[in-house]
Amino acid sequence: MPATFAALTLLSVVGMVVARNLMLRRQGVQTMHFGKLDRKDFLIPPIAAVYFYTVLGHAFGWPLASTQLFFQSEALAWMGVGLCAAGLAVQAWALVSFGRSFRVGIDTEHPGNLITSGAFACSRNPIYVAFWFILLGQFLVFPNWVLLLYLVAATWLLHRQVLREEAFMGEQYGSAYAEYCAGVRRYL
Repeated sequence: MPATFAALTLLSVVGMVVARNLMLRRQGVQTMHFGKLDRKDFLIPPIAAVYFYTVLGHAFGWPLASTQLFFQSEALAWMGVGLCAAGLAVQAWALVSFGRSFRVGIDTEHPGNLITSGAFACSRNPIYVAFWFILLGQFLVFPNWVLLLYLVAATWLLHRQVLREEAFMGEQYGSAYAEYCAGVRRYL
């Protein structure tokens, strides 16, 4: 059961983002700005595809580079399920909180409004917090060296993206963003 839930979490994450993107596109909002400022961002999809395959492979018995686990603990696997569920909940809350300002990537032409309510009243980066919860949860379900490597790399990459976005937001929203940063934590 934990393995199936961890696999379904990936599909849910992608489904939520795609659904939100399609809803906003119908309203005339261009949400996809991925890779416009940094072409290295295009390295992320193939790396993410390997991650998806690894999680799905563990869940459904597909051939993998390594199936050796660091430990086997039903309790930790269920904690991982809990983290995956929390990550999905936080992501859903953040997507709703974003309203029409949701973007994938940095939109320098039409950035939308500064969002400081809902999930953004608790964290300046709730979607990245949600992603990290999910990655940690999936590692606890499948404690494999490949997923540990992804967790460590993703922690660094997510923080790098947060710093890029914060620099842009500071320029874009000025003192309003500085006040927001003073009152709300970067992560938790």
